[in-house]
Amino acid sequence: MNELDFYDKVGKTNGWNFSQLQVITEGIEWDFYEEVTKRCRRSDILLDVGTGGGENVLKIASSLLFLVGIDLSGEMIGTAQSNLKNSNVSNVRFSEMSAAHLQFPDGFFDVVSSCHAPFVSAEIARVLKKGGTFLTQQVSEEDKVNIKTAFGRGQSFGELDGMLKEKYIKELKEAGFTKVQSFAYRATEYYQRPEDLIFLLKHTPIIPDFGQCEKDLDILNDFIQCNITEKGIRTNCDRFLIIANK
Repeated sequence: MNELDFYDKVGKTNGWNFSQLQVITEGIEWDFYEEVTKRCRRSDILLDVGTGGGENVLKIASSLLFLVGIDLSGEMIGTAQSNLKNSNVSNVRFSEMSAAHLQFPDGFFDVVSSCHAPFVSAEIARVLKKGGTFLTQQVSEEDKVNIKTAFGRGQSFGELDGMLKEKYIKELKEAGFTKVQSFAYRATEYYQRPEDLIFLLKHTPIIPDFGQCEKDLDILNDFIQCNITEKGIRTNCDRFLIIANK
């Protein structure tokens, strides 16, 4: 199952409400959408690639003139449209669209963001104005490494840490971005209940097809017993941030 199929299937089956997830995180060095708004003016137009349910775009809408959120998943965009309808926000639009073929004029956006979603550097450069800024946060290869080790499989499992970051930096420079900066952190997460961890694994592609393998729940139970602490069930959260100027 590819990533798009995964998100569409999970969206239909489980929904996307993470608000009840009980997790404590220590060591986060930035909030991605705070970093985005720091680089925005009230007169700017922003494109958010891989917007998901649109919650983050709706939260920062007052910081910009206009915002567009796109996602390849129809289920995600359906959720975003519903969230928009239930909000008091009037300067946001959502559209189902591929990041590889952005249906916007050249130089249309002042800022482009992409959080935990694939993007095509050449397309980002095309739709971004001269002097504009692109920001992306992505999941590092070593994220949730103790969980993936326990299962013997997982997203980017066994891949060299830092390769995805270097790939994106190279592509952005080749696309014409003149200043490309990168940052990274490893935080610690403590999931408060087993059901919180199960929710995470069912709603993300960390462990492919979690729950469909006969031994998955036994492996998870063993993992919990080995990683339970006074603060909760321990794992790691690895992220990297790239900020590129055109």
